[in-house]
Amino acid sequence: MFVFLDSEGDYICEVRYGDAAANALQRGLWTNTRNALKHFESITGGWIDYSHNLVLVKLFSHALVSSSAGHELALEKVKEDILALKRRSGI
Repeated sequence: MFVFLDSEGDYICEVRYGDAAANALQRGLWTNTRNALKHFESITGGWIDYSHNLVLVKLFSHALVSSSAGHELALEKVKEDILALKRRSGI
């Protein structure tokens, strides 16, 4: 397991490795948001609550194993959604 820390030694995320028999909790990119709240708050300014956004976690997990073509398609959809949010909020 590799743990990523910021310059102050505070937890950001970790990458777990396991063999073919390992379950999802034993491998992959993970963040214990309770231990990394300072980073998530600073990234989103509180706009998104990552600790309860299971769809976002699923999106990241799928992005990690999809192709660059899939990334481009997903990015276009996300950009469309951002524009829609801006229009609704009058930005």
